[in-house]
Amino acid sequence: MKPLARSLLIAMCMLPAVPAWSATTQRWVVLVDNGKKAGEQVVTTGDDGVVRTSFVFKDNGRGPEMQEEYTLAPDGTFAKFRVTGTSTFGAKIDETFTRDGDRASWKTTADHGDRTVTGTAEYAPLASTPQAGAATVAALAKRADGKLPLVPGGTLTMRELAREQVSNGKDTKTVKLLALTGQGLTPNFGWFTDDAAPQMFAFIAPGFVQMVPEGWETVGKQLEERQKKAEGELLVQMQKQLAKPLPGSTLIRNVRVFDSVSAKLGGASDVLIRDGKIVSVTPTGKAAKADRTIDGGGRVMIPGLWDMHAHVSRWDGGLNIASGITSVRDMGNDNATLQQMIAEEKAGTLLMPRITPAGFIEGESPMSARNGFVIKNLDEAKKAVDWYHEHGYPQIKIYNSFPKDVLKDTVAYAHSKGMRVSGHVPAFLRAQDVIDDGFDEIQHINQLMLNFLVDDKTDTRTLERFYLPARKVADLDFDSKPVQDFIHTMATKKIASDPTLATFEFIHQRDGTMSPIVAPVADHLPPDVTRGRMAAEMNIPDDATYKQFDTSYKKMVEFVGRMYKAGVPLLAGTDEMPGFTLQHELELYVQAGLTPSQVLQIATLNGATVARATDRGVIAPGKASDLVLLDGEPTQNISDVRKVALVIKGDTAYAPSEVDEALGIAPFAQPVRIAGSK
Repeated sequence: MKPLARSLLIAMCMLPAVPAWSATTQRWVVLVDNGKKAGEQVVTTGDDGVVRTSFVFKDNGRGPEMQEEYTLAPDGTFAKFRVTGTSTFGAKIDETFTRDGDRASWKTTADHGDRTVTGTAEYAPLASTPQAGAATVAALAKRADGKLPLVPGGTLTMRELAREQVSNGKDTKTVKLLALTGQGLTPNFGWFTDDAAPQMFAFIAPGFVQMVPEGWETVGKQLEERQKKAEGELLVQMQKQLAKPLPGSTLIRNVRVFDSVSAKLGGASDVLIRDGKIVSVTPTGKAAKADRTIDGGGRVMIPGLWDMHAHVSRWDGGLNIASGITSVRDMGNDNATLQQMIAEEKAGTLLMPRITPAGFIEGESPMSARNGFVIKNLDEAKKAVDWYHEHGYPQIKIYNSFPKDVLKDTVAYAHSKGMRVSGHVPAFLRAQDVIDDGFDEIQHINQLMLNFLVDDKTDTRTLERFYLPARKVADLDFDSKPVQDFIHTMATKKIASDPTLATFEFIHQRDGTMSPIVAPVADHLPPDVTRGRMAAEMNIPDDATYKQFDTSYKKMVEFVGRMYKAGVPLLAGTDEMPGFTLQHELELYVQAGLTPSQVLQIATLNGATVARATDRGVIAPGKASDLVLLDGEPTQNISDVRKVALVIKGDTAYAPSEVDEALGIAPFAQPVRIAGSK
């Protein structure tokens, strides 16, 4: 089973008809955007004892389609399991598992195995529906020791967090919220019936989707609010456990300070901070005494890193902080959920970087993404801009289905409020068009490449926005006049680029190869996490297709280097797994031809400048004490950004080794000791 929450996010459906062989049928509906139906799951249990599930999800112009079936052994674990279909981006899904006595065998598009298993053990599929996860929970409930061994590896446990009584007006049920640990890097949550053998009732991803039984749609909000409260209690405990308050003054001795303005590394210095602010940066041995001291041991100190393309969840903070990311720009979220996270971070109750929000505005269409505001006309667009302005958002983000006939006026209206404008390029337009209409920034490398590949009839709300660049960029002449003129325009107008190169590694990742995002850190991660990163996301059926996609991707990396050399402002963002993705993003910029020092400048000063966070991005008196101590020589080897020894965010310190261990990750650096106070 994939983590339950992730299974829910990647697979929901518009269903085919229920087969005639079914003996019993259960239906769940999937709701987004405060009640809009986004799909269904249908589970049929036949007279032959086979459980068959149809599961399809179509949102934001993409989504997986799965057909799954399994039979259970007497202990409730899978005796046979099969799932087929296509992934979110169109890759083939074909996975089987069988257990015959003590022999367990599996085969997926990414891996295969055969091993001896004694006693109860549950297969953990690479791809699965929530129904498969529910079967695993039922098997776990039968275990007297509360532990369920997993194949290929790991152990699943669960605990009850909350109970709720729900009613649909006809029936009343008591359901319980279970937190499952042992897979992934954070707990996974699900609502189950209050039975000895719990049955799946609902899965909730707060702020995103609600999957509830058909006829029980009205209870989604109630369960989401209770789940948010229960998750919040766990997160408060985590923050208390890992945060190390630094009241008063702290002297950080003997560090080499990276000057993000000049992109140069200085000599040995002492940095004095007080109550979350930098007081002084002086040569070692000349600073005043402080309430406590930290021996930097000659390590490199950089400003806290920025991830300029996040979609924040409440569980992202640990991965970010442990990676030295003290600030993120959220590029699209459920507005109420994001406001809650911003408030919790400011209150110090949530382990989370500082959040700069970008207001998400989408146009209404069958392929709309259901975040932020979804508008139909200019008046609604202006009202969305007003809301974001009133709530302190420094910019808005335009998305794929935004109506092109009101784009220019919406951009001008946002500018009149002093806000920046960025986004995807709406369908049937090119990047040049949105620059002409006033965009300040464009997200994603594929949106830039599409400028040379589309016409006014190309619908980029579909998977074509990924497959067209994968197929065509390989043959694109970057020295041609159209490409050179476009880069010159971006540089002259200072149109920023948030290319998210690391995210687009999926364009050339084949089944059975590990994602480059996690490959460098695979030895530090739980096996189920790395195994889950061995499956392709794009449909790459043969060597010729791979060669074409691989060449296209490498040219996208080259394009980023060309932009930087021309003077286009670059921003380091991810839109993927927190923490580790940014580290790989920075490596890709070096591959594009930048120096490690230039890359560190992008990931610190550039982010703070564009986010208008003038108190961050620089290590200087008066600035916020968002500081990171690194082992190694990151100005010579950018990969050393992974060796995070200490993170300070304002008046709070974190030991990344402790955060990593709490998430099941083997630490990357030894902790730095904080000497007592005077």
